[in-house]
Amino acid sequence: MEAVKLSKVIAPSFAAVHQDIKGHGHTHYWLKGGRGSAKSSFISVEIVLGIMRDAGKGLHTNAVVLRRYGVTLRESVFEQIGWAVNALGVSQLWRDSVSPMSYTYLPTGQKILFRGVDDPTKAKSIKFSKGWAKYLWYEECVEFEGEEKLRNINQSVLRGGADFFAFYSFNPPRAARNWVNQYVAIEREDTLVHHSTYLTVPPEWLGEQFIVEAEHLKAVKPEAYRHEYLGEVTGTGGEVFANVTLRAITDEEISRFDNLRRGIDWGYAADPFAYNVCHYDKTRRRLYIFREIHKVKLSNRAAAERIKPEAGGARITCDSADPKSIDEVKGYGLRVVGAKKGPDSVEYGVKWLQDLEEIIIDPAHCPETAREFSGYELERDREGNFKAGYPDKDNHHIDAVRYACEGDMRRPGMKILKW
Repeated sequence: MEAVKLSKVIAPSFAAVHQDIKGHGHTHYWLKGGRGSAKSSFISVEIVLGIMRDAGKGLHTNAVVLRRYGVTLRESVFEQIGWAVNALGVSQLWRDSVSPMSYTYLPTGQKILFRGVDDPTKAKSIKFSKGWAKYLWYEECVEFEGEEKLRNINQSVLRGGADFFAFYSFNPPRAARNWVNQYVAIEREDTLVHHSTYLTVPPEWLGEQFIVEAEHLKAVKPEAYRHEYLGEVTGTGGEVFANVTLRAITDEEISRFDNLRRGIDWGYAADPFAYNVCHYDKTRRRLYIFREIHKVKLSNRAAAERIKPEAGGARITCDSADPKSIDEVKGYGLRVVGAKKGPDSVEYGVKWLQDLEEIIIDPAHCPETAREFSGYELERDREGNFKAGYPDKDNHHIDAVRYACEGDMRRPGMKILKW
């Protein structure tokens, strides 16, 4: 068997990811990018290599490859694993089967199984007679209903072994509010997020026609090119806040903040209690959001206990629709005032936020705030036209920030209610 150089089958942009996997730097690998970025090829090579490498160590590991719909398996991931086996020059060591769909490593009997999860029982019923599922791959994971669906599958499949790798590949959807775009925007210690494009893939791997098509789209429809070939989240045109930046806000920055604002949106029934702390840079017209509390069924007493150590006696502007809650948290030592609500206060507040030079949100410390601001979009009617007004849903932290900054956006005739 002639050895194959990995540089011949792994695109240069994935070299660092390959080393990270070898060193088991992370458990979850989210690989996103546009067409022809070679992310699926890379994952298929890593799974085949990983199983063979484990066999050499006496470990009986297996893999599970999933797609949302079973009918898409054979002509996508099944063919992709077959490509990896051939590209690595080890086809004589593997046997494929269509029914049930699988690849078997002949020296040890380790398996790669393929399942569609349109039938929920298919993922839960995956069992191996020997060893455990060390590798799990979600191809086109954007097709799945959401992060909770993937988490439930992970809990069913990734168990009984010493270590695991989960791969998630997808082309980013246009909409920033899509769950997968929002999920990868939040840093996690056990997760590596990698973005790739066809520009980092050797042109001879793609072929001349692929390049011609890409360049043509770039010339005639640059936004479509950016989304389809570069994998950019270009938006649907209905995004409300185009001025949001998601990044870490350092302790050094926070130590210099001297214009803090705090706001509360009360939780009702299934709605969460939302609290935010911001710094408003009036000169540069930048708003920094660096703390949040987000919890459903959080009592006013518990909320006050969490807020008091941070806020002390600082002013907090809150939703004035619930004067009983205002009186209650005052009794717990918080200095709260009710926000002014008028017929156009929501629209005015949102437009003020829109007009800021930049809204900087720390997604690690304010994940729900980041999700709301980056995903807040105008709604469309049946004809596809945007509806007038801003949607009154999934905006709890947006409201809390509006209340917090109400004094900065004050205009003639607008007053803060005091209780």
